[in-house]
Amino acid sequence: MKAGVNMETIYDLLVLGGGPAGLAAGMYGARARMKTAIIEKGRPGGQAATTWDLENYPGFGRGTTGPGLTQAMADHAQSFGAEFIKDSIVSLDLKSFPKKVIGKKGEYLGKALVYALGAEPRMLKVPGEGKLRGKGVSYCATCDADLFEELEVAVVGSGDAAIEEAEYLSKFADQVSIIVIHEEGKVDANQVSFERAQQNPKIKWIWNSIVKNVNGDELVESITLKNIQTGEESDYLVNGVFIFIGTAPLTEFLPPEVQLNQQGYILTDEKMATSLEGLFAAGDVRAKYLRQVVTAASDGAIAAVAAEKYVHETELWEKEVINSKKPVLVAYYNPTDMSGTEKIGLVDRFVRANNERFSLVKVDATRNELVGRRYNITLDQLPKLHVFFNGEIKHEAAEINENNLTAINNLF
Repeated sequence: MKAGVNMETIYDLLVLGGGPAGLAAGMYGARARMKTAIIEKGRPGGQAATTWDLENYPGFGRGTTGPGLTQAMADHAQSFGAEFIKDSIVSLDLKSFPKKVIGKKGEYLGKALVYALGAEPRMLKVPGEGKLRGKGVSYCATCDADLFEELEVAVVGSGDAAIEEAEYLSKFADQVSIIVIHEEGKVDANQVSFERAQQNPKIKWIWNSIVKNVNGDELVESITLKNIQTGEESDYLVNGVFIFIGTAPLTEFLPPEVQLNQQGYILTDEKMATSLEGLFAAGDVRAKYLRQVVTAASDGAIAAVAAEKYVHETELWEKEVINSKKPVLVAYYNPTDMSGTEKIGLVDRFVRANNERFSLVKVDATRNELVGRRYNITLDQLPKLHVFFNGEIKHEAAEINENNLTAINNLF
């Protein structure tokens, strides 16, 4: 693992976050021969590395562990040449090219970024929770279960994470009480996990209840529960409380130009592209229907492939158009429009007759999304002609004909 890199090092792909989404993106990026680095502040794996039992990753049956699977993913990415940088992100400069990531230990440059920082557990925000965090209050059963061997703990929540982590805790604790806000028999978890937990003699269910306080001086001693049907409050003796009430996306580093949904998750298209060019998002930080290891890995793979295409198109455009010493005629076309492609032939003949003065770049506007998005090229406008000089559009022709080509010839 590297602590930092020289600022002269420019990566083709920088992946922020080493969970399943980031690891998949790193693996696909490195395999595509992109110079790829994954920046992660801790051990690779993300939240999946804190989940012990992981039975639903395709091809890996019962007995699979989160730490084991994510370590295999990290090894896989590294085997293709992905670098791992251990650092904490401080800020991002996403408007420059290449984009800049500022960490505590160094600064890193990337032609494209995959933002895969994931989400963090939501807090109850009740008295005593913050004070006793790490002193009996936990958000990770895999991390802390062994600290509660032969003791009694409470789990707050009724989703998949709460029920599955309660089962894991039951391997260590004498009793695990699940605090559920819903009426008896109703949970937000999948039915298989719920039925299995119901058969566990170490698990106790407390329905229609919420936590009002976490109590204790140096360690958790009890929690104050309120029955939302009766309004009755009571202290419930436990040695620890594990909170699983959802997650909040880690988007604090993003500028306002990156569009988020009402819950703060990043909006992307099907290629994981965000509203900011060259920035892709993957995994739990993205607005999506299902947040699982398998969908995170899928996001990461798509993001890396899309990023590779973006980098390739950007570099080609910079070389052939933006940095050209001669005026460049850029002809946009639709290959399925025969009459339109015939008009491109006029431009081709014109440039060949004036090849010392002009150069030509033909753009299939149905495939090159980068250029189309940058210059607002729509299919109903094709064929279309732009003339670039010194990196700027100097002339635009909505139609391609001899008169427009003569005008271009006179202009330069």
